[in-house]
Amino acid sequence: MNENLLQYWEKVKQYWNRYSKTTKITFLATVFLLILTAAIISINLSKTDYSLAFTELQPSDASAIKGYLDTAKIPYKLSADGKSIEVPTTEVANVKLGVESQGLNKNGSLGFGAFSKSSSFGITDNEFKVKYLNAIQGELQQLINSNQAIASSKVLISLPEEGPFLQQQQEKATASVVLQMKQGNTLDQGKIDTIYNLISHSVKNLPVENITISNQYGESLVSSKAGGTSSSGLVSNQNDINNQFRNDLQKNINNMLGTMFGREKVNVSVFSTMNFDQKKSKEQLVSAPNQVDQKGLEISLQEATESYVNKGADATSGVPGTGATDVPGYPGSSASGNSNSEKNSKTVNYEVNRITNDIISTPYVVKDLSINVGIEPPVADDPNSLTAETKAAVQSALVNIVRTALADNKVTYTDEELQKKVTVFAHSFAKPKDTLASSTTKYLMYGGLALAALAIGLIAGLAIRKRRKAAAMQLEQDMNIAASKAELPTIDIENITNDNQVRKQLETLAKKRPEDFVNLLRTWLVDE
Repeated sequence: MNENLLQYWEKVKQYWNRYSKTTKITFLATVFLLILTAAIISINLSKTDYSLAFTELQPSDASAIKGYLDTAKIPYKLSADGKSIEVPTTEVANVKLGVESQGLNKNGSLGFGAFSKSSSFGITDNEFKVKYLNAIQGELQQLINSNQAIASSKVLISLPEEGPFLQQQQEKATASVVLQMKQGNTLDQGKIDTIYNLISHSVKNLPVENITISNQYGESLVSSKAGGTSSSGLVSNQNDINNQFRNDLQKNINNMLGTMFGREKVNVSVFSTMNFDQKKSKEQLVSAPNQVDQKGLEISLQEATESYVNKGADATSGVPGTGATDVPGYPGSSASGNSNSEKNSKTVNYEVNRITNDIISTPYVVKDLSINVGIEPPVADDPNSLTAETKAAVQSALVNIVRTALADNKVTYTDEELQKKVTVFAHSFAKPKDTLASSTTKYLMYGGLALAALAIGLIAGLAIRKRRKAAAMQLEQDMNIAASKAELPTIDIENITNDNQVRKQLETLAKKRPEDFVNLLRTWLVDE
């Protein structure tokens, strides 16, 4: 066996020595790369890839899921804080379904499932009330925790005592909720109102005003019915309005100046600030329907006329006001002649226009605005080629835009102040054609390098192939010369009378000296 191994090793050495040093290095490098690739692939295939299956777990839920995985003999990784569990990627779906089917992930609350684990036989009323209240609180926690922005929650409900008195029956329930928000997540006003409605509709006699909700930082989350507004949503909406106004104005200026100078020769920058204070006012106006005479419409007319006739006093009349029953100073009847009196009155009722206006100011007003415009001059290298008249015309047009945008600001600006809010300057911009040319040049250079590398590879391959062919021919020639010059072993056939002895000598020669045996056979064949 050792002799056979030595023979094979000698053959390998002879075959290896045929090639040049470059070929040997190339072969060894190729074998090394193949072995390294196979090792990397095998390591990656044998490596278990873990994926996150559960996050923000409560201690009780994490303990239950850990027990399930241990029982099922599924490998897992538990985070340092015990709130996250990773399982093999191929087992994520199965683990989630298994945990959900057994009801292990309850966000730290059991809900009404607590009644299914214990018998209510022999339970007292007080104990039942406590369990019922805990069940309601647990169900509410599960509802609230279903929001992706909430990590966990704690709900505390106070139910009124039921009694025979009407006052006790009219008492309302109260609820306090603390929300643990996930990192980087917030709740807008609509989601806050949804939580209020969930709690209010889940508990009997629990109005929205009896609910208090806060986050983990102690910040109160007020419902819209109590005048609450979400600051994050309001700020986001205001930023969107400001950005929309700025983008629209910048687009309009680009279109106007791009038509005059070219789309690629104008750069516009707009900055604006807005006032989002909203005001409400009410005015009551009265106006006449007839604007010419400034009179209203006659809706009723009343006229009255009274006439009086006095014939005077007779001759027997006394002095007025001197009798026992007379009033001193009261005028008496005329001593002679008759008197007539007449009284006329006219009443006209007019109807006027009564106008009541409820005025709500615009939701936003542009507080300040500035526009900066860069224009490429006709001669790119000469900023003075952009004439002062052109810059003045563009400046005047932009000043009009600023004046119009700030018209509702209730601030009077002078022409000099408006001029300072607009800047027009000459600047040379990089041309897209030059960029395209540079990109094309870069691609051509890469293509040339690739072709050069391919040509070098082909030349090297042809050279190696030619060298191998020459080496093979030289080896064949050397073998032929060696075979012709080799001393052939002698077998004394004449002195051997038994054919078995000849056969044994030939077998021994073939085993010990196979090359000489082959040369001997060749010589016999040539002689014949």
